[in-house]
Amino acid sequence: MIVTVSPSEISGILTAPPSKSSMQRAVAASLMAEGESEILNPSLCDDARSAISMAECLGAEVTITDRSVRVKGGFYPKSTLLNSGESGLGVRIFSALSALGDIGFTLTGEGSLLSRPMNLVTDSLKKFGVEAHSKGGYLPLRIRGPLKGRKVTIDGSVSSQLLTGLLLALPVVNDDSRIEVTGLKSKPYIDLTISVLNDFGIKIENNNYREFMIGGNQKYKSSTYNVEGDWSGAAFILVMAAIAGNVTVKNLSLSSHQPDKMIIEILRMAGASVVEKDNEIRVGKGSLKPFMVDVSESPDLAPPLVALAANCNGVSIIEGTDRLRVKESNRGNTLQKEFTRIGVNIKNRGSSLEISGSQIKGGETVFSHNDHRIAMALATAALTAERAIKIEGAEAVSKSYPSFFIDLELLRKKTFKDKVT
Repeated sequence: MIVTVSPSEISGILTAPPSKSSMQRAVAASLMAEGESEILNPSLCDDARSAISMAECLGAEVTITDRSVRVKGGFYPKSTLLNSGESGLGVRIFSALSALGDIGFTLTGEGSLLSRPMNLVTDSLKKFGVEAHSKGGYLPLRIRGPLKGRKVTIDGSVSSQLLTGLLLALPVVNDDSRIEVTGLKSKPYIDLTISVLNDFGIKIENNNYREFMIGGNQKYKSSTYNVEGDWSGAAFILVMAAIAGNVTVKNLSLSSHQPDKMIIEILRMAGASVVEKDNEIRVGKGSLKPFMVDVSESPDLAPPLVALAANCNGVSIIEGTDRLRVKESNRGNTLQKEFTRIGVNIKNRGSSLEISGSQIKGGETVFSHNDHRIAMALATAALTAERAIKIEGAEAVSKSYPSFFIDLELLRKKTFKDKVT
């Protein structure tokens, strides 16, 4: 799909999309809880649907309604083939959960997930007594449990997602477990995992993010869980407001564990108008100045921040971008390539991005590289370009924010053309 976004101002009120991170964790916890759980304000993006599908393969009975997802839990595998779509979190969560069984499972995926390294998954699961093999370090994975409680050290410097999977699976094994983690990144997402577990009756002891104690023989309890608004998706809307208008976004909790809520601090740093009220954030256009920020704990903010930096008067530096190499695309390289194409001076130094603010020229056709956050970043930048920008592969937004272009159209003072090819 090609979407053409023309320059314009935006204004209005939106409700943040539901968090896919919160949703995937809730689906996994609901699978493990006997009885029926209800997930309110559910995300039904591609990644969330993949999690639902894998939960069904492992025994969950799922009913999707307009306002909720009901999950009758219980680990009673119906299929040994699990497809995670393009969800990196999904494959890491469900590789650990499938290891609870003493039968063999195959985990596969689609698109960019097939080129993302999986050695950390197999190496870590082996330490817990699991037979785990990959295809040359990539999907598909072949997993055979049972997972056993042990004292293990794992590497958290690349992703916290495998730790999330282990924290979800280990409470139900017979023995206690202790996980020592080196170089843990994205710590707030581990807080989110532990919060979800607590809502479903599971207790985890966190010793300063270096050591996690997990008691065995715990029982998940069915629950009613409300999925919070997604700061990662909302960050694009908030940046749009800062560069091109005034927008209020509802259903964004300032007490959220999501690390991308730091977008509020960065927008203030850059000179945007930011007003917080209850669970609403109002952002307005300001005289934007360059900023320096480290996104090691929130790498998903890099794409919207590049669009913000391109509109600042000076050179902005985004540090901690080395983790962008193993996302849906090599995001550092992709951001440099596509933003250069529309006239932005951007340098990728491996662990940092340097962006010189200037008038965005536009007038080009750019490619999302099938990366949802790249598509949204380019659409954001188009609002202040001299000429319209055509985005190929715009359908990638369905991975996390299916209504993104619909919401953008609602906010725009002038509509944009949507061409499907």
